[in-house]
Amino acid sequence: MMLKPLLLAAALLATPALAQTPVDPPPFKATKIVLVGDSTTAVNSGWGGAFCGTRVTSNVACVNLGRGGRSTKTYRSEGSWALALGELKGGPFADAYVLIQFGHNDAYGRAERLTDLKTSFPANLKAYVAEARAAGAQPVLVTPLSRRQFKDGKLIDDLVPWADAIRAVAAETGTPLVDLNARSAAAVQAMGPLKAAAWAEAPPSPELAKALAGGTTVGVKFFEPPIPGATAVPMDPPGAPPANPSKFDYTHLGPEGATACSRIIAEELGKAVPALARNLAPQ
Repeated sequence: MMLKPLLLAAALLATPALAQTPVDPPPFKATKIVLVGDSTTAVNSGWGGAFCGTRVTSNVACVNLGRGGRSTKTYRSEGSWALALGELKGGPFADAYVLIQFGHNDAYGRAERLTDLKTSFPANLKAYVAEARAAGAQPVLVTPLSRRQFKDGKLIDDLVPWADAIRAVAAETGTPLVDLNARSAAAVQAMGPLKAAAWAEAPPSPELAKALAGGTTVGVKFFEPPIPGATAVPMDPPGAPPANPSKFDYTHLGPEGATACSRIIAEELGKAVPALARNLAPQ
C-alpha cells in the first residue's frame, strides 16, 4: 500500500526544479563627476585630487582627467577630450557632470598650445560644452585658478581676461559657472604674498621668503610678447634673488592650497548646480 506514495516522492525528487531567472535590482542612483583641465586641476599639482578625495560623498564617482601643460587646443588634439567623453557617455550612472577648467596654457607657453582670447579660446570652450551635452552629460565651466604674484602688496591676476572669456561663454551657452578665479584671487589677496606661498607645492627659499615679506614676488619669467588681451605682468625687479630650484612657484598647489581650493570648488559647485549640493562636502 505504501509503494505508490514512495514512487511518487522519488519521482518528485528526481524532477529538476524549474530554473529561476535572476532579477537584477534597480540600479543604484549614483552620480559621476569628471574633471577636465590643466595642471592646476591635475592630481598632485592642482585642486582635483583633493576634490575627488575629500569633497564628494560615496554617492559620487569622481574621475580626475586633468593633465599638466594642456590648453583647450592640446587637450583635444592629444585625445584626452575623447577619453573624457568616453567616461561621460551612457553607463549606469544616473547623472554625469564634467568640470572644465582651462586658461593657463592657452595664455602662456609653447606656440602649439596657445589660443586666441577672442576667437579660438571661446570657440573651443563652446565645442566642449556642446559635445558634453551631446554625450548626455552636464558641463560646468570653471574659471582658471589665480596665480599668486604680487607687486607692492597688490595681487597681479593676469588671467582675468581669460576668466572673463569663460564667464561670457557660460552666460551665452547657459552653462553653470564655478568662478574659481575670483574666489582664489580674493583669498590670495587677503593672505598676502608670504602667507599665500603656503599654497605652493614646496616652501620658498629663505631669500624668496624675505622678498615676499616685502610685498613683491620674484623669480618668475613670463613669455614675451604677452598674448593679446592678457594683462601685462611686471618682470623681476633688478637685483632680485634667483628663483628657488625646488618645486616652489606661484601657480601650482601643494596640500594646503589644494585643500583650500577644493573647498572653494565644492562651495561654488553646490551653488551653481543645486542638484549636486547634497553630495558635496565643502567643510
